[in-house]
Amino acid sequence: MAQTLYFPLLLIALCSISECVQRQYHFIKEKKNWTEAQRYCKEKYTDLATVDNMNDMIQLNKSVNNVKDANIWIGLQRTSDYKWHWSSGGPALFLNWASGQPVGSDNCTYIINGQWYVQPYSAIVSFICFNMSTGLVFVDQSKNWRDAQSYCRQNHIDLVSVRNQNESQQLEKFINDRNSSGGRIWIGLFRDTWQWSDQSNSSFRYWDNNQPDNRGGIENCTVISLNVQRRWHDISCDNQFSFICHEDQLIVIQQNLSWSEALRYCRQNHVDLVSVQSVEMQYEVMNVVKLASTEAVWLGLRHSCSLGIWFWVSGETVCYQNWAPGNGTSEEDCEPTVRSGAVQYGGDPTWISRPETDRLNFICRNY
Repeated sequence: MAQTLYFPLLLIALCSISECVQRQYHFIKEKKNWTEAQRYCKEKYTDLATVDNMNDMIQLNKSVNNVKDANIWIGLQRTSDYKWHWSSGGPALFLNWASGQPVGSDNCTYIINGQWYVQPYSAIVSFICFNMSTGLVFVDQSKNWRDAQSYCRQNHIDLVSVRNQNESQQLEKFINDRNSSGGRIWIGLFRDTWQWSDQSNSSFRYWDNNQPDNRGGIENCTVISLNVQRRWHDISCDNQFSFICHEDQLIVIQQNLSWSEALRYCRQNHVDLVSVQSVEMQYEVMNVVKLASTEAVWLGLRHSCSLGIWFWVSGETVCYQNWAPGNGTSEEDCEPTVRSGAVQYGGDPTWISRPETDRLNFICRNY
């Protein structure tokens, strides 16, 4: 039995996932090992394919609809560094471990009495999904972590993510109202040693059953197995396969220009200065802004002194907002120059208001 509750903060993030296409995929029908495929993609496009969420998987699968190959390289590679991630693809910026946790080598997370613990993915417990229209969904069925993940992806969106203290408190209240037994409940937090070639924070995984298995201790790269479900397998990086590259929507230009000069550059060489209309796009900005050489990076945000409003140069109104405290007000000081919007690099990547004459790096969008 599944019980639901509207969860507004998650809903904001989820609506954005279905609306945004952050990259384009390109199937390359040339046989190369993983390293050679990586080099090709970096030279011709952005990198070997990165996948952020199920929407990306749909787009990626479209690029190989008529392909007969058994396996195709993507950009996921095993490292020696364990990191915590959310199943839905977001970075794990907030953690609410119980005292002494995480302990041992277990890689999946359950919640009990508002605190988080680790246990093997094979443990059988109930779980919480999130849904685009209804928010949190308590599923009173016992499954292992991967089966719970598959259930949530097939019937809702994914296992629940928790991004801050407020969401943690909402989740605890939701559980207390529905889980009378007080038992363990899966959430979407897990850890692994896999990293995308482009160094993105994406934690999305789509492994096949019993994968990754690292057979022989040498299976350190990832392929899409072109079976019915298009699930992923780990395999030796020395194999020769076709591969998929991706082209990012966003690119950081490491030139120090005024805001107007940056706008002109993007429109002449790409499409436009970036507009950030969702949490998902903000994550993309966070991924690319680390390449900047200035402490702030121009966005396509502009303040109108005559109207007293902020707007995106793409013509969109500012709905989603990520301003630093004290920034983004309607009553900006327009003397001696107009103000424009930038994202801070380092720490909390929030938006700040800067004089348009400041000379900063900037982010263009490619399509």
